[in-house]
Amino acid sequence: MNNLKKHLSLHLKPHIHPPLFTSNSNNDLIHHFSASGDHLNVLLTYFSMLIHKTSPDLQTFPYLIKSCSSLRSLSTCFSVHQHCIVFGFSSNALIASSLVGVYSKLGESRYARQVFDAMPERSVVAWSAIIGCYSKLGDVNMAFSMCNQMRNKGVRPNSVTALGLLAGISQVGFVECVHACAIRSGFESDIVLMNCLLNVYGRCGSVEIARVFFEFMDHRDSVSWSSLVSCYTQNGCVEESVEILNRMRAEELEPDHQIFGSVVSVAGNETKLEVGRMAHGQIIRAGFENHVQVETTLMVMYLKCGEMDDALRTFNQITDRDVVSFTAMISGLVQNGRADEALNVFHQMRKQGVMPASTTIASALAACAQLNSLRHGTAMHGFIVRRRMDIYIPVQNSLVSMYAKCSRLEQSLNVFKRMPSKDVVTWNALLAAYAQNRNLYEAMCLLNEMKMARQRPDYITVVSLLQACASLGALLQGKWIHNFLLRHRVGPCISIDTALVDMYSKCGNIDDARKCFDLMPEKDLVSWSTIIAGYGSHGKGETALKMYNEFLQTGIQPNHVTFLAILSACSHAGLVSQGMRIFESIMQDYGHEPTVEHRACIVDLLSRAGRLEEAYDFVKRMFKQPSISVLGILLDACCSHRNADLADMVRRDIQLMKPVDAADYVQLAHSYASTCKWDGKGEALMQMRGLGLKKVPGWSSIEFHGAITTFLVDHSSHSQYEEIMSMLRLLRSEMQKTRTLQYQ
Repeated sequence: MNNLKKHLSLHLKPHIHPPLFTSNSNNDLIHHFSASGDHLNVLLTYFSMLIHKTSPDLQTFPYLIKSCSSLRSLSTCFSVHQHCIVFGFSSNALIASSLVGVYSKLGESRYARQVFDAMPERSVVAWSAIIGCYSKLGDVNMAFSMCNQMRNKGVRPNSVTALGLLAGISQVGFVECVHACAIRSGFESDIVLMNCLLNVYGRCGSVEIARVFFEFMDHRDSVSWSSLVSCYTQNGCVEESVEILNRMRAEELEPDHQIFGSVVSVAGNETKLEVGRMAHGQIIRAGFENHVQVETTLMVMYLKCGEMDDALRTFNQITDRDVVSFTAMISGLVQNGRADEALNVFHQMRKQGVMPASTTIASALAACAQLNSLRHGTAMHGFIVRRRMDIYIPVQNSLVSMYAKCSRLEQSLNVFKRMPSKDVVTWNALLAAYAQNRNLYEAMCLLNEMKMARQRPDYITVVSLLQACASLGALLQGKWIHNFLLRHRVGPCISIDTALVDMYSKCGNIDDARKCFDLMPEKDLVSWSTIIAGYGSHGKGETALKMYNEFLQTGIQPNHVTFLAILSACSHAGLVSQGMRIFESIMQDYGHEPTVEHRACIVDLLSRAGRLEEAYDFVKRMFKQPSISVLGILLDACCSHRNADLADMVRRDIQLMKPVDAADYVQLAHSYASTCKWDGKGEALMQMRGLGLKKVPGWSSIEFHGAITTFLVDHSSHSQYEEIMSMLRLLRSEMQKTRTLQYQ
């Protein structure tokens, strides 16, 4: 207690000696302010009493302590506590118990215990307060120890004691212990305690126990039903929660908007669309369809389930849209790839005079990045500056990402450098920007800066670096990152493991890719799709098929990426019959509509196998309007297999589509040249120039002794250009000799 008094002395007001009389009118005023929740005026009225030399009495301090608790002000609590001591009320059981409670709420168990220990007599109220204090602050063992001491002192616990014990319990064993004590003490009729037990069973994840407990409760009120619904929603059991809602309404008990909101929220998190729709119907019948919070939760549920039309319809029905509903709609549209609509909603928000929050701005910037729209992104940046908005780290991170996605690395770096504080997301945003723009050296340097700034990289950091290595074929750097992972014990993480498989595969080391895959403790759809694609790109179609069959045995449903990977593998390996069977299974076995990419793979599969007429017939049957790229696959195959008649037909189809890409005209020119139709070649090139189109120079890169060298078409700036060209001429000559021998 002496330590507490020393601490309290720092917060004392000048002591005013109490007069002989008190004023009940002041207590009435304090009671009025407290009842209306105006806790600041409670304290001001008290200090006015002191100024006017009106003494507080026993009824004054409970309200003062309650105000300290509501305002969460430790310093004010110390002052009020000191006045309790000065005016001689600190030993009162009610006031001392209230002080224990307020110190508990403020997280100060040490001071709560000192108050408790100083009490001359400890009633059940005081014991319950200190037990609840320890339990709330996570020291459940001490709470049970105090409960045992209480019983040893001959004080009988009541239902409030049990409620205090339950406050911080997170293990079902402790709950069962309290439950047993409650039964022995005859508290089964206390509906508040029973509802609390039900809630805590749910909090501990014991859904079945909670359900059995609920069914055997002697009395149930609306809180009991709500507690069971919450128990199910907390544990993701959305179907069961809807069942309880139906039973609740059958017993003429109407759920409130919070219960409906929690059910709909879980339906969204679990992407249970049908259950969400059922809950929506109940919300309409219960008359909550115009409640802003409920409608916003419904909108988010539809967004998470990918039902954009329903989400927009719900959003438009909200009569009093606020910043929360606007932000949720913008964020959901961005996450579903509809960035242009997200920006429209943002402009609508501004027209309605709703001030965007920092999270709104971050989502709008993500939309600009998704569209690669520098114009919209800079306009958004200007809006932030003009409004002098507080730019928190998430907004600054979004600015870094937006400029990076728009290929403005300099602006991205400027925003990064001006940030006063950075988190791991900030570093990852710039590092991903370098990786996306194939600046591996700068990305590796940034990783070193990150380490110097004592910012520990996370899995996103590593995945971005591995993706950069994969895109450049930088095997040595990829291995260095792999060793970095092992040294710094980053992971294990399924995203990192999959990125390692992808990196080794794309860098030409399929054996190490397979080793990484086999060492993965768990594999998901992306992991399997990556290794299948890796074998396909290495021309190992049979192995890719074997991996695909192993994948199907796991029970994981393939998606469009998996189908694309295996179809591409069959195409590269010439496995026509297997590829056709897999294509047919997409619709027949899995109920998916083959995408344009899947159909293009079949065109490539048939074309590579020389089955050109069949490929052309497939294009006519399976494409309402084939793209130039699909026809280009067939055109190249016609040239390779010297089918001039079909090549003319395909060229005619391409020309009717009036290409606007230089690469398409170059392909046409090459196809004419392959059949010695030089006039056609010249005409194709003239059309390209007439449209002002220029072919983007081709490039390639190689890694040699850790150095990555990039080569561009028609560039002779390399220091070893002459030696390289001499070697290429020699290789070409040898290849021609080999080809001549094959035909002899």
